[in-house]
Amino acid sequence: MRAVIAVLALLFAAGCTGTDNSPTNSEFVFVSPGGQTDITYDGADRKPLPELSGPSLMEPGTTLSLSDYRGKVVVLNVWGSWCPPCRVEAPELQKVQDEYGDKGVQVLGIAVRDFQETEPRDFMINQGLTYPSIYDPPGRSLLALKGYPRAVVPATFVIDKQGRVAAAFMRELLASDLEPILGRLVAE
Repeated sequence: MRAVIAVLALLFAAGCTGTDNSPTNSEFVFVSPGGQTDITYDGADRKPLPELSGPSLMEPGTTLSLSDYRGKVVVLNVWGSWCPPCRVEAPELQKVQDEYGDKGVQVLGIAVRDFQETEPRDFMINQGLTYPSIYDPPGRSLLALKGYPRAVVPATFVIDKQGRVAAAFMRELLASDLEPILGRLVAE
């Protein structure tokens, strides 16, 4: 009996020390040092996001993917029509799209926690928003943002032309908050 217990103990220990499923240094993992709400990543500190995609809110039957915009700077915004700060932020993001769209910047939204598709769609129409949004009520697409606290809405991630996270904002933004980083990233 002792031999069986010893073999089981060895097998258990081997299973615990085998494959490491933790993220690698080459993958973006969100961390907010000291609870910071504005975090920037420079050059070598930038890590790529894994593929992030989902159904288009405004074009049913179409899938939107972050990789569709590779080569552009992407402003990835997590929002909901139920979110008061998102109502203030949405026209500001449209300003970013209008001012920087022809300079290689793309705003991409992710509509979360709106379980009736008409609500976020009406929100976009009423706000005059022309940038695309992924429709993702349960927030599954956000699993690509490892470490991101999915209860934080709005949240905005700025992705460089190579698909690496250059900045993360865990608060409502104005267009003027994004302009300095967008200017740098467009010039890269």
